[in-house]
Amino acid sequence: MKQIIFGLFIIIALQTQAQSDKYTSAMVAALSELKDAKVADDINAVAAKFIRIGDAEKNQWLPYYYAALTKARMSFMHFGNPDDLADEANTIIAKAEAISANNSEILCVKSMISSCKLLVDPQSRWQEYGAKSNQFIAQSKAADSTNPRPWVLEAMGLKNMPEQFGGGCKRAKPSAEKAEALYSIFKAASELAPTWGKDLVDPIIAECK
Repeated sequence: MKQIIFGLFIIIALQTQAQSDKYTSAMVAALSELKDAKVADDINAVAAKFIRIGDAEKNQWLPYYYAALTKARMSFMHFGNPDDLADEANTIIAKAEAISANNSEILCVKSMISSCKLLVDPQSRWQEYGAKSNQFIAQSKAADSTNPRPWVLEAMGLKNMPEQFGGGCKRAKPSAEKAEALYSIFKAASELAPTWGKDLVDPIIAECK
């Protein structure tokens, strides 16, 4: 009987490992495709691939995270209707958040989505979406004080904001320097974990000397 039970444990462990390897391989492939994608159709196809992986892996938040991040970036770049893309990103990131609540990385994407919504009509949307974007950045910092990405988003927002509204280099530089300091000691939790952002903050530091 003990041998039978032990054998069952071995089979279950091997099946679990095979599923884990399949998930990792699919994610690595999708991330590679995303890096190489240049046009809207290709980028959108990768986002759809992430969603399929997420639908298959019920307890993994990263596929939905990357799908939402991709949609948010498409909105910023106007690779489609920016308002609709931001709404799509918001729907997807809610699935990630349902799996992993109070997640610093997810909160960063929620801040990005709010900024996307704001940029569609800054004059009428600033009060609502500007406040939301800042709120998610603050929550992201609180959720993980070692994460450089909320500081990147803060620096970018301040850099692009007119000085008369509290933005500009003088305000952006401390946040950019904080992000740079965190990147110097940052270690990704896994090969699939987010690592983006340093290339976004380096130009701010260079310009805001």
